[in-house]
Amino acid sequence: MPHKNIFKKILFCTDFNTDAMTAFHYALNIAAGNENSEIIIFHAIPEPDAQFWKSYIYEVDNVDEKAKADIDKKIADAYLPAIPEGIGWSSQFAVGNVGEEILKQSKEADADLIVIGRGAGTNMVNRLLGNFTEKIIRKSHCPVLVVPDEAED
Repeated sequence: MPHKNIFKKILFCTDFNTDAMTAFHYALNIAAGNENSEIIIFHAIPEPDAQFWKSYIYEVDNVDEKAKADIDKKIADAYLPAIPEGIGWSSQFAVGNVGEEILKQSKEADADLIVIGRGAGTNMVNRLLGNFTEKIIRKSHCPVLVVPDEAED
């Protein structure tokens, strides 16, 4: 029986922390095992952060374009060098509630799998956002792989 490609579109969600890099290696491994699969690198900017920066640097035009350029640079530096030849990729970003934006992006992209780092859950950002990972697991239309950081015990 021929091997069926289960995961054609893999939505990899990143906040650019160390657990995200660990999760990225899982996403790459899954993509490599599923011919013609694509990794969608996705970063959601929490709305409170976006509003803070917009009000803080209100005199700067095109804040969203600046944010996109910064995200594109982080993706280019952190992830693109690790993607082997033959694995397709794209990148997206959104501003809003992180959990809701991930669910929305997974539907829009028709993702077959969401890959996300678990995060330690103790830093200020995680406390501010609440546990959006649980929401994603409960409401996702596709499987969700939650990857712990290798440094965690």
